[in-house]
Amino acid sequence: MLAIYKRELQSYMRSFIGFLFIGASLFFLGFYFSYFNLQNKSPYFAYALASVIVFFLLSVPILTMRVLAEEKRNRTDQLILTAPVSVGGIVLGKFLALLTIFAIPSAIACVYPLIMSRYGSIPMGQSYLAVLAYFLYGMAAIAIGVFISSLVESQMIAAVFTLVVLLVFYMMSTLCGIISTTGNALTRILSCFDLYTPFANLLNGTLNIASVVYFLSVTALALFFTVQSIQKRRYTVSVKNLSMGAYSVGMIVIALVIVMVINIILGEMPPTWTNIDISSSRLYSLTDQTKEYVRGMQDDVSIYVLTNEASRDDTLGQTLDRYDALSDHITVTYVDPNVNPSFFTKYTSASVTVNSVIVESAKRSVVLDYNDFYETSTTLDYENFTYVTEATGYDGEGLITSALDYVLSDDIKKIYVIDGHNEYEITTSLDAALDKANIEYEVISLMDYDAVPQNASGILINAPASDLSAEDAAKVQEYLNGGGNVILVAGYAQEGQDTPNLNGILEDMGLSLAEGVVVEQDASRYSGLPYLLLPVKSESKYLEGIYSDSFSYVFAPFARGIQIADKNAENLTYHTFLSTSDTAFSRISNEVTENFDKEEGDIDGPFGIGVEAVKTLDEDRKATLVLFSSPEIFTDTASEYVSGTNQTLFTNTVSAFADKESNVSIPIKSYEISSYLAITARDALVLTVITVAVLPLAFLIAGFVIWMRRRRRK
Repeated sequence: MLAIYKRELQSYMRSFIGFLFIGASLFFLGFYFSYFNLQNKSPYFAYALASVIVFFLLSVPILTMRVLAEEKRNRTDQLILTAPVSVGGIVLGKFLALLTIFAIPSAIACVYPLIMSRYGSIPMGQSYLAVLAYFLYGMAAIAIGVFISSLVESQMIAAVFTLVVLLVFYMMSTLCGIISTTGNALTRILSCFDLYTPFANLLNGTLNIASVVYFLSVTALALFFTVQSIQKRRYTVSVKNLSMGAYSVGMIVIALVIVMVINIILGEMPPTWTNIDISSSRLYSLTDQTKEYVRGMQDDVSIYVLTNEASRDDTLGQTLDRYDALSDHITVTYVDPNVNPSFFTKYTSASVTVNSVIVESAKRSVVLDYNDFYETSTTLDYENFTYVTEATGYDGEGLITSALDYVLSDDIKKIYVIDGHNEYEITTSLDAALDKANIEYEVISLMDYDAVPQNASGILINAPASDLSAEDAAKVQEYLNGGGNVILVAGYAQEGQDTPNLNGILEDMGLSLAEGVVVEQDASRYSGLPYLLLPVKSESKYLEGIYSDSFSYVFAPFARGIQIADKNAENLTYHTFLSTSDTAFSRISNEVTENFDKEEGDIDGPFGIGVEAVKTLDEDRKATLVLFSSPEIFTDTASEYVSGTNQTLFTNTVSAFADKESNVSIPIKSYEISSYLAITARDALVLTVITVAVLPLAFLIAGFVIWMRRRRRK
């Protein structure tokens, strides 16, 4: 076999075809690399490789057309067939020679992600998985070309047949969709010849074992067919030949059955067994929180996806596959809107988009619009004067897990947000966080009520700019004394402003706010200016998912110092979960100066920034007040400054007050890469010239020189 391999490799490298294939492959690879990654600055190398696959339709037939057809036409195949080498060794040697030629541009492709990494953060795992997919697709295509070359004597016919077969296999998923949008027995059979879908399954950051095995099995089957095709010519027409033919047919059937069984078994296996998530942010994996919740489900839930399965969103589809495999109580069904256009009207009167999801239990249902699964950002492209919208995060797991919790919950709790004192409004992102946590809230003015509504799980007073009226304060205190839960975010400390009614609520719980604004002296506990605090965290249910991460911060700008009157009070207990350092102080003057040294009259710290006060009323009732002293703590600006940590703090706090049995709130999974590569026009031009022109031409010139020298020797 080794001799056949060396002979075939030398033949291709001396006849210019090998260098032509390598040069052409590098040209197309460089062209798409330049277009997607250098010019459009995309960090995804998979885009370029996905486009290069079309090139195989032309290049592989040219590469493989002579490998056996020429031997057959010139009758030189008889010399090989009578040599003391097995037919399998002959076929494998020729195939490995062609694969070696293809491996050269594949190896060079491995360098491109390293080049991109110089200009920004790229998903390395996903990039090299795409290179593997590129190599596997090429390997299968070459094996098919070798088989077709063994069937005919004409190189041209071999090339045309290979082109047609590869084109049909490339378009098979589209052809199956044309035949039937819902799938049938015929499309299932035809899908066995679909080369592109397994390739696409490897481009999104998931190592799909079934796809890898599919390409390996197609390659092995094509080479086996080639061996059987050649085997027949090794014998003359005789009884022995007839028996050999029967033997070949039997072996072909057995090989087909084995390959089909292996791929069917892998296709039926749970995705958690066959898919390995190597994406940069684990987009397709489920968190431990989701796994624990789903495995504890006792009731059945149906998940309907409004699309046919062949047209599903790949990322969302993989997420749903994992839910389906995780519990027998979850059933995922794809409903084609073209076949059943009114299906969704049973659940909502609003219009929904394709790929939207309906989650239903015996208790209730919820519709998740497809557009909500992806977080997007829109930026202005100054070079082209156009707006570019790009996905920055994926919220599939968060929305689906929250939907499961919503449809299975026995009771949906409500939080009341107090208005009427110029409080901060609930922002869009906080509203979405409450919605994801399945917590309903209602904005009310206490002036319209005789008391806090009895169905309140808690009330939120979010940074009032003015004092509560005596009547409103009395209603809040009455609610607390009845065992209520209050979240109070202190407003700005305005010089000369007196808030006796708010102070009375705090004093009743043994708390007070120091005059002025906190100034930090520990440089590790503020960002930029000593007024912009990064408080010390202490373990708490309000800091779940934040406390254990030493790199996560809570941002509390312009905070006031929380003081506890008596930590040993008989019926009061306190937990300070956010605090300043020991060197912090509260500046009495509100004037912003460049001098941050402690002055006369300033109040010494340390202070609390987030404090829980619990008053024991009797054996069965407790009043809880959680006080935050930064008016900006629950704003989008503050939360974005620390990558959403403040939003998580808000969700945890409200969830704790909503008496929820389970707090399932999965944060959005960021793609964790920059939107664009920070590559200059000059560098992009230089790299384009190298990858599109210099590298391909170098191989073409080298091949031409070798070919000319060989001709002159003749």
